[in-house]
Amino acid sequence: MGWKEAAEPVLTRMPTVRRPEGHVPFKRKLMWTAGILVLYFFLTNIDLLGLQAGGDDLFGEFRAILAGEFGSLLQVGIGPIVTASIVLQLLGGANLLGLDTNDPRDQVLYQGLQKLLVIVMTALTALPMVFAGGFLPAQPSLQLGGLTLDQSGVQMLLFTQIFIGGVLILYMDEVVSKWGVGSGIGLFIIAGVSQRLVSGFLAWSEEGFFYSWYLILTGQSEVGGFTGDGLYALFLGQGQLIALLTTVLIFAIVVYAESVRVEIPLSHARVKGARGRFPVKLIYASVLPMILVRAVQANIQFMGTILASQWENMPDWLGVYVDGQPVSGFFYYTAPIYSPEDWMWWTGAVTQDWWMVMVRISVDLTFMVIGGAIFAIFWVETTNMGPEATAKQIQNSGMQIPGFRQNVGVVEKVMERYIPQVTVIGGALVGLLAVWANMLGTIGAVTGTGLLLAVSITYKLYEEIAEEQMMEMHPMMREMFGKE
Repeated sequence: MGWKEAAEPVLTRMPTVRRPEGHVPFKRKLMWTAGILVLYFFLTNIDLLGLQAGGDDLFGEFRAILAGEFGSLLQVGIGPIVTASIVLQLLGGANLLGLDTNDPRDQVLYQGLQKLLVIVMTALTALPMVFAGGFLPAQPSLQLGGLTLDQSGVQMLLFTQIFIGGVLILYMDEVVSKWGVGSGIGLFIIAGVSQRLVSGFLAWSEEGFFYSWYLILTGQSEVGGFTGDGLYALFLGQGQLIALLTTVLIFAIVVYAESVRVEIPLSHARVKGARGRFPVKLIYASVLPMILVRAVQANIQFMGTILASQWENMPDWLGVYVDGQPVSGFFYYTAPIYSPEDWMWWTGAVTQDWWMVMVRISVDLTFMVIGGAIFAIFWVETTNMGPEATAKQIQNSGMQIPGFRQNVGVVEKVMERYIPQVTVIGGALVGLLAVWANMLGTIGAVTGTGLLLAVSITYKLYEEIAEEQMMEMHPMMREMFGKE
């Protein structure tokens, strides 16, 4: 008996959100999406019961990408979902699962396996947060009605709350994917990044862009004029001009890159005069594979922090930690560049030698460019965006490429001229952009990768909304493109 037969009774009984029967009106989709978004913000503002003041966010600079909120019910964010997706993509890419996603039975097994992995990853992520290193310190005791919990009981209570939050965000994502517009993961990333970005502009403190310039212009904040220190303060310090420029450029570059495409002409085989185009965008796999790459780095740093807290005599070649941050060793070199202060050694903000900083930049760049290309390929194949799947979709819609026979194999060969190459180039380009944006910094400290993801996902969401509106206005289009 294979693993599928053994696991089928468990995987097919995993709780799931029922798919809608037939077409869901656009307004109802918007209502579901807005409702889940409100619920997300509500849950991020529910503090964990029994949590003591203090503690460290193990996700740290990755929080903008992994969503959620430190110390809240959504402590783990979308981290377990992304990690489970990485595991499944690697197993599927190596053809170790033996699942055919075109087979309805295997689809159910795949979805059940994904849910089970997310639940396991949620538990494995929450355990070290609560029980190791004091990252989420529990209160010594807690009174719940007539029940008194000691510290061990409070720790179990914290773990249970975090686990429930991780499961909730899994099903919230599924509700948006099946009943709303876009995906829950993308929606949560947009929500977190937008909140930080707005706060970065409007915060009534020196960290807020407009308020810091108010202090500069009124003379309440001395920047030192046009001297070396003054220019540094204007561009990289209180003035945040480089961060503003980077934020604007990321918006402009992503919108431009989304519009760069190769358009393959299509015509309907039975409806005379019905023509269309299949766009192969420069960022064909979207920027979502970047979440997977950053999640790998986040898990490496997560493991390093746990090891440093539990292993007193950890070898220096693995990592030396000061105030919870790696300053040398493997975990330092594999840590992403988060901001200008992480690599501008000539300003005195970095204590490491210049060559150590350059090695770290090189590793980050290599990881993001090569990892971005690899995960983009995995993403295209597992989301049915590859040449074979695309050719079948075009064939089933009744469309064909003018000048070519109406045959799936012929269409697939045409698609193979563009999709694989564009996927690799787009994935590598997004990785390069993410590192560049991180190095220069952004408003609100959302990290360049977070801003890149938010802008691209928002653009995709805009396109999906436009498509939904078109389908709503022209119901026949739903049947033609298999949306009914």
